[in-house]
Amino acid sequence: MSKEKLLEKLKGKLIVSCQALPGEPLYIENGTIMHLMAIAAEQAGAAGIRTNGIRDIEEIKKNLDLPVIGLIKKQYEGFPQHITVTMKEIDDLVKAKADIIALDCTMRERPEAKTINEFIKKIREKYPDVLLMADISTFEEGVNAEKAGVDFVGTTLSGYTPYSKKSEGPDFELVENLAKTLRIPIIAEGKIHEPKQAKKMLELGAFAVVVGGAITRPLEIAQRFVRGIEK
Repeated sequence: MSKEKLLEKLKGKLIVSCQALPGEPLYIENGTIMHLMAIAAEQAGAAGIRTNGIRDIEEIKKNLDLPVIGLIKKQYEGFPQHITVTMKEIDDLVKAKADIIALDCTMRERPEAKTINEFIKKIREKYPDVLLMADISTFEEGVNAEKAGVDFVGTTLSGYTPYSKKSEGPDFELVENLAKTLRIPIIAEGKIHEPKQAKKMLELGAFAVVVGGAITRPLEIAQRFVRGIEK
């Protein structure tokens, strides 16, 4: 899918994050049901899917004709990042034909290239046409990611780094400030639990909105209801 067609497909739309990690109820050791989640999202009118791991990317692409944002979550000892951290993950995601590759673009030191700018430069040298989505946690990281050469900036990590703004809800301010400053598309993601919050993100200038836990993680959804009742 060309970048122009992909942008046209995603603009102003919902992207559903379909992920299950080890230890979660929907995780299957030697299989996956994430393509079923993705099919449900497609039938509901979602324009794209975000998912983790080669198996889920390949299974979703086999069953759907929607753009897939792919990533690989893997922890490296001594480093806090876990979203597409090294070139090995980039190679695997390119091979799996992820339409967009999401990676941690925080400013923290990395296991291979010392800075995110060096890492992006290496990716661009090897894969000049790959579409990259920068998962960031602060305004400064978003500005830096654009300068480093990514195609999209996502607010995925806001509140999940020690130095970023902590909140129970979405970071509307970050999305608004990035949308006013950057020239590339902003993808709002993180703690978006209600349709009105997703709509507000678009009104603030987000190009598209990613929603995950509120749609595809029944454990989290049930926990929110239980906590609400107990309060």
